[in-house]
Amino acid sequence: MWFMIVAEDTPNSLERRLAARPAHLQRLTELQDGGRLLTAGPLPAIASNDPGPAGFTGSLVVAEFDSLAQAQAWADADPYIDAGVYAKVTVKPYKQVFPVSQ
Repeated sequence: MWFMIVAEDTPNSLERRLAARPAHLQRLTELQDGGRLLTAGPLPAIASNDPGPAGFTGSLVVAEFDSLAQAQAWADADPYIDAGVYAKVTVKPYKQVFPVSQ
């Protein structure tokens, strides 16, 4: 099943986010390579693809896991947590409706 992982950043965490980004992206790449990643990306603090020093307010990941417990465990092991980037992470089941999958 798909699960939505929504994370909220701590204030002024851009430098910590950038430092932990390679390890964070590696985990997402592993999901993608396994065909288990629907979408993922940061939430810019301003309406711009490159928010510069304004940074980000969080992240969204929609990925496939066998259970809510597995999705939560994966989210809890994110390098951004250890780096102090994320203040709060919410994991919920997600049902994809659009786009219609073939």
